[in-house]
Parts: sequence; C-alpha cells; structure tokens
Amino acid sequence: MNAVLVAVAIMLLLSLLRVQVIVAIIVGALTGGIIGGLGISETINTFTTGLGNSAPIALSYAMLGGFAISLSKTGLPDAMIQTALKWIGNEQDTKKQVYSKILILFIILTMACFSQNVIPVHIAFIPILIPALLKVLNELKVDRRLVTCIITFGLITPYMWIPAGFGKIYHDVLQTNAAQSGLTFDVTLIPKAMTIPAIGMIIGLCVAVFITYRKPRTYETEQIHTTENEIVPYTKRSITFGLLSIIATLTVQLTTESMIFGALAGIIVLSVSGSLPLKEADAILTSGMRMMSFIGFVMIAAAGFGAVLRKTGHVESLVQTSAHIIGNNKPLAAFLMLVIGLLVTMGIGSSFSTIPILTTIFVPLCIQLGFSPMATIAIIGTAGALGDAGSPASDSTLGPTSGLNADGQHHHIWDTCVPTFLHYNIPLLIFGFIAAITL
Repeated sequence: MNAVLVAVAIMLLLSLLRVQVIVAIIVGALTGGIIGGLGISETINTFTTGLGNSAPIALSYAMLGGFAISLSKTGLPDAMIQTALKWIGNEQDTKKQVYSKILILFIILTMACFSQNVIPVHIAFIPILIPALLKVLNELKVDRRLVTCIITFGLITPYMWIPAGFGKIYHDVLQTNAAQSGLTFDVTLIPKAMTIPAIGMIIGLCVAVFITYRKPRTYETEQIHTTENEIVPYTKRSITFGLLSIIATLTVQLTTESMIFGALAGIIVLSVSGSLPLKEADAILTSGMRMMSFIGFVMIAAAGFGAVLRKTGHVESLVQTSAHIIGNNKPLAAFLMLVIGLLVTMGIGSSFSTIPILTTIFVPLCIQLGFSPMATIAIIGTAGALGDAGSPASDSTLGPTSGLNADGQHHHIWDTCVPTFLHYNIPLLIFGFIAAITL
C-alpha cells in the first residue's frame, strides 16, 4: 500500500466531508507516515521540521494582509469604487444601457484583477462594491452568473500569471517547493510557462460573456444592506500617499524579489505619511494579518505534509510505478496529473496550499518521464490553480457569492461553483495539457 496515495486520499476525503482543512492535512500526514513505516514519533518530528519550509510564504501573506487593511484606511479603494459608481450612474441617466452594461462589467473585472496584483486586497473589495451595484445590475438585467465568472477570472488569472502581489507569492511557492523536490529553475520562467493556461482562462471568460450568459435575466429588486455607512473618508493627500505606498510596494518587491519587504515598504510609507496613525497601527496591522492568517497556516501545514511524504520514500516508488504504467505516454501522464490537481484543490479549497503537496509527487514524476522544466512548471502551476474555480470552499467562489447574494437571490453552488467550474476548469485542463506537451 502506497503511503502517498493513502495520505492524499484521506486528506481529500476529510476535506470533502467538511473537516477543517488543517486537521485533514495533519491526519493525512500522520496516516501516511505510519503506513510509510516512519512510526508516530518520527512522523511527528518530520512534520514539525517541515513546517518551516513555508514560513517565508506564510509571513508574506501576513504582511500583505496588514498592508491591504492599512491601505484601505487611506480611502483609496473606496474612492475608486465611488468613482466607478458615479460613472455608472451617469451612463444610466442617459439611458445608454448597452454602454452601462459594458462599463459596469469592465469596472468589476478591473477591480478583481487589481485586487490580486496592483492593490492586493484580495476579496475585500467585493462586499463594498458588489452589493452597491446589485440594483443597477437588476435594472440592466445582467445575469449574476456572468458577474461571478468575471470576478472569479480576476481573482485567479492574475496570480497564476503575473509575478506581482499574490502572483509573486504563488510563483515563489511553486519555485521553492519544486526546488525541494529536485527541480531548480529561474522564477522568471513561470509567467512564460503559464501563458498558455492563462489564455485558456481568457477564452473561458469570453465564452461566459459572449455566449453562455449574454441573455438578460430578471431579478427582484430587494432592500440590500450595503457597507456604505462604513466608507472611509478620504482626501487628495490620503489618496496620493495610498498610490505612493502601492508604487513603493511594487518597486521594492520587484527589486528585492521579496513580498515581505515590499509590503513593509508600503506600510512604512503609510506610517510616515500619517495615513496609518501610530496609535491605531498595531490594531490595524494585526487585523490585516489575522485576515490572511488562515491560508498561511494551511500552507505551513501543507509543507509539513509534503515533508512527511518525501521522508517515507514512497514518492519514489509511486513515481516508478506510475512511470511503468504510463510508459512513455507523456500526454496521458500530463492529463492524469492535471486531474489529480483538480481533485486535490477542490478538496482543500486553496491553490496556494496544494502546491507543496503536488510538487512532492509531480516533480519527480515529470523528471522521470522527461518533461522539460517549462512543461513541468505549466503542469504544476495549472494543477494548483485547477479547482480554485468551482470549489465550494475556495475564496474565489465564496467571495463572489458573499457580494452577489446580498439580497438572497444568488445560489452558491448553482450560480457560482457550477458556472465557474465549467468555464474555467475545463479550459484550464485543455490549455494546461497543451502547454505540457508543447513546451
């Protein structure tokens, strides 16, 4: 019995049964270690030692969360949203509904994309922007499943493709864990390798916009409780320093190749400018770090999980057995790895947290089968992102539902998970497969 297969199966099953994901990972690691002959004591020691492998990534997440909340105190996100609402209002006043629809969807797409790389607030913009737009969306008879697909595209494609903000973290996770499993490469290769899968995401978005959900859909106009009373007051000065903090964050991040110091630079700019009051700084930064702490802990636990699997030696036996069964059939191998990535991510609900688990198995297998480094990057990067769309437990689906269901007319499974699964996971499978066999 292969310890790797058993550990992954138990972790996935427990996750699907809604057992808390960190508990599922720990139980899976413990089971895998025991079956792999490590014993309880050695399994625990190996798991504990492996936790440190993801510490820099988890700290990056925490710092980015602190910066995101600090940035929100400048009023910059609110200013952007209010400006967007004014533009939409003006278009609606002139009864140019077609232009209004195009504009509102473009604004939502832009905000979603910016939330990953430019203004890294992740899903925090959704409860501010989307409930405020529901009345306009109802008047324009926009299908909310289309809005879901647009938001989810913006929450996934930028991080898997663009090396800034959360994208920088995703790429670092991929590079670091691949190196631990025996494959070293320059991190600049990742955007190139992920271009073909990203094209698949773009095609999925176009299908949703121009084919699947182009027809109008009617909703009842209900009383919606928005967060307008929580809008942060802002001035030209606060907006200016908010923009400067973003520039500082991106500049330092790209210069040092560290998201930790990039976020720190942004926080320093906000502190020096007075946009982040010293008396409130501790509470604000702590709340931001707390916001991102869960996924950080999941990533740390996943690193321990991967360490245990490597220690058992069953990864090598699984690779050899798989290579023997698959033979030289690279297309079959690529397809199976992508499907496994889909299942694991669907179970855990976080693409970032699946990478340490997937690289443990996939990197040795890709090397054994003769995949190029670029093809290996494409397989692992796509396998990690697969399932992020469509997973009921993913931020990329929970976020859109939280905003679009503010009036109780949007179903999480049928209006968010199913549409995003069909429009993004299928293209990702196809284009990830193409990347794997052509790169």
